[in-house]
Amino acid sequence: VQLVESGGGLVQAGGSLRLSCAASGFTVEHYAIGWFRQAPAKEREFVAGIVWSGTMTNYTDSVKGRFTISRDNAKNTVYLQMNSLKAEDTAVYYCAATELPYSIRPDSPYNYWGQGTQVTVSS
Repeated sequence: VQLVESGGGLVQAGGSLRLSCAASGFTVEHYAIGWFRQAPAKEREFVAGIVWSGTMTNYTDSVKGRFTISRDNAKNTVYLQMNSLKAEDTAVYYCAATELPYSIRPDSPYNYWGQGTQVTVSS
C-alpha cells in the first residue's frame, strides 16, 4: 500500500503547480483523500479533502478560490491544482487516504500517508 506525491517544485509567486497523488496496492476509489502541508517549524495543516466520488470537497480558508482538489479513480490518482501561489504556500505537501469514504475533515482518521513533495514559492 503506497501513496506517492509528485509535481512539486520551485515556482514564482502568482504561478501554478499541479500535484499528483498516485495510489498503489489499493483502490483509491474506496477512500476519501486529503492533502496536507507542513512548513518549516510549523505544524502540519489540512489543505483540502475530496470524498470518494469527487462530488464533495473541503478546503482550508487560506486556499479557497486558489486551489482545486480533484480525482480520477480510473487512474487511481488524486490531484491538487494550485494557482495564484504565494510565498506562504511554501511547504512539503502530503496526501493521505482514509477508509471513511465521506470523511474530509482535518481530523479524519487517515490510514495511509505519502512521503511528501516539496513546494517552494519565491516572492
